[in-house]
Amino acid sequence: MTPAPVIIAIDGRSGAGKTTLAIELAAMLRNHRKVSLFHLEDIYPGWDGLSAGIDRYVGTVLAPLSRGQAATWTSWDWENHHDGDPRVTLPAEIVIVEGVGAAAAAARPLLDAVIWADSPDSERRERALERDGDTYEPFWDQWANQEAELLAVDDIPQHANVRVLNRADGTAPADALQALTYLPALTTALVPELSSRRGLRLLSERIQARPEPAALFQALYGASGNAVWLDSSLRFAGSAAPALERHAAERSRFSILADDGGTFGQSVLHSSGVTRITAGCATATVSGPFFRWLETVWGRKAVRGREDYPCDFTLGWLGYLGYELKRETGGQDVPSDTPDAGLIFAGRAVVLDHTDNTVWLLALDAPDASAWLARARDAVTAAVAGAAGGAPQAGGSSAVVLPEADGAALGPAPAFAGWDTEASYKRKIAESQHQIAEGNSYEICLTTTLEAEVPALDPWAAYLALRRRNPAPFASYLRFGGLAVASTSPERFLRIASDGGMRAEPIKGTRRRAADPDTDAALRHDLATSLKDRAENIMIVDLLRNDLSHFAAPGSVTVSRLCEIESYATVHQMVSTIDAVLLPGSPRAEAVAACFPAGSMTGAPKISTMAILDRLEEGPRGVYSGAIGYFSLNGATDLAVAIRTLVVQDRGPGESVKLSLGVGGAITADSVPQEEYEEIRTKAYGVLSTLGSAFPG
Repeated sequence: MTPAPVIIAIDGRSGAGKTTLAIELAAMLRNHRKVSLFHLEDIYPGWDGLSAGIDRYVGTVLAPLSRGQAATWTSWDWENHHDGDPRVTLPAEIVIVEGVGAAAAAARPLLDAVIWADSPDSERRERALERDGDTYEPFWDQWANQEAELLAVDDIPQHANVRVLNRADGTAPADALQALTYLPALTTALVPELSSRRGLRLLSERIQARPEPAALFQALYGASGNAVWLDSSLRFAGSAAPALERHAAERSRFSILADDGGTFGQSVLHSSGVTRITAGCATATVSGPFFRWLETVWGRKAVRGREDYPCDFTLGWLGYLGYELKRETGGQDVPSDTPDAGLIFAGRAVVLDHTDNTVWLLALDAPDASAWLARARDAVTAAVAGAAGGAPQAGGSSAVVLPEADGAALGPAPAFAGWDTEASYKRKIAESQHQIAEGNSYEICLTTTLEAEVPALDPWAAYLALRRRNPAPFASYLRFGGLAVASTSPERFLRIASDGGMRAEPIKGTRRRAADPDTDAALRHDLATSLKDRAENIMIVDLLRNDLSHFAAPGSVTVSRLCEIESYATVHQMVSTIDAVLLPGSPRAEAVAACFPAGSMTGAPKISTMAILDRLEEGPRGVYSGAIGYFSLNGATDLAVAIRTLVVQDRGPGESVKLSLGVGGAITADSVPQEEYEEIRTKAYGVLSTLGSAFPG
């Protein structure tokens, strides 16, 4: 008896392309191991035999194969309509079984993975009859009724580990194999495929140019369903900028533009303990903690940039981590109506170096890399011409017309309503101070949410208006289908460099900007000399020193800046910097989890304070106060705190568009309720004023 094989079932309705998918997937897997293939159509006892065929398959084929034994079974003679010859299917390292009912309830306990193949109904019939001709046509409805009866009592698609939308364009087998590599049950069986993730070669090109970033993003990714722009939109005048502002300028050096297209492109959505990874036409579903999954796909150094490449991003995962991932880091489980994490894997991207005025085109070596690099070069040429106000050069891409970047172009101003009135928010401030007096917390970062329902809103136009009005070093625009995130965050959550350097830069303390220079200077001075704001900031610094220390080399945690003031378009902020060195060999995803969510958005101590916040806030924060950034293939990450962030949910035709904006502030024993309420109005101003909206109440 041989060792028990790994058994993969490919199920789906007739005509969904199961047979072709199974044959081609088996051929790919045979590159590295022995594979057996079994077709259920060989065992069904006639056109009324779906149910009986499943019983035969489970008892005489699947059961012995799952034990590593040869399966002896009776075939069906379709021409003479009776049992045919006995046949034998031998076990192998991997066994693929395909056919309607291959993953039926009786079979599932014996399977290691289930693939469900989907295709449009109109195409399924055409494909099935094209394959089997006149033999099948008289029995199509009879067989289809049996399929419907089976699925009515056994929802096989809901039990699938991988779902494939089979367009019959040749992409399904490779996409399905890539999705299978994410299943924990197949980790050992697919070691050769998993190791190929580490044998990647990075192609890069440097272009001396200063393209218009928005035009470049729109040209390359305007039609992409999933895309990310990590947009360092803040600009300073080099050495002429004040010394403290140069810290913000350093954070604003690079912008990254990418989507999930091409050979390696993938997208990920995680909600309440379930991660869904989409690779082309296939989607794998994996249960378990998000950070544990992240550790399996990120943290090892898979590629290196060339020596003269100055950025720490060498392709990889980009997107957001929502606040509700705190369920994995000591917080309670609060379900959200937005995914708890949204990422794309970029196998190709554009990096803008705003200091050197250069463009870097990055692509993993693949058959489609050359064509994309050529298209990206043309897009850069067109975006440079657009920035200069000229026409694109011959052979370049067409000029991209951007929407007007002001509130008037966005339509009627949305009418926002708050989860809290002024009175209820102040009551929550009082309760926070009571919790502090009882010794349950030192500082509570209380938040609330503003929401609006509008008939329509273009999130791209809204983001362009936001970045123009309130530029920030960690601005970003994310699109995941109908979900868009438009952020103008000034705050770094956590950076881990490829060499292990760690940095957190919490913000605590805010004042509005004023048009009058003297008034503006007085506001800045007031923040700089505020004992309350300084105390808030120092408490979070202590919290982050502790968070970083979990995975830092002993003695490496230092505070290089404490309570400095940085000024942005609409606010002055108090910022500190904590540095550390990652202990060699430490799991990088766990190091991120140890700091998540940002202490500047929870308060201290973190776990007990998060529990207090759950009771006070009475709802999920969603994307807000999570993190936005990248996880690079060289082991680096750079994440911003998701503040000053508008979330746009387009729920489809005929449905309204939901807008949400989170705002909050740190409550201490010395907080003055009216001042705290004015602070959240100040923080909301940049986004609300861009939309033409007023703070509710």
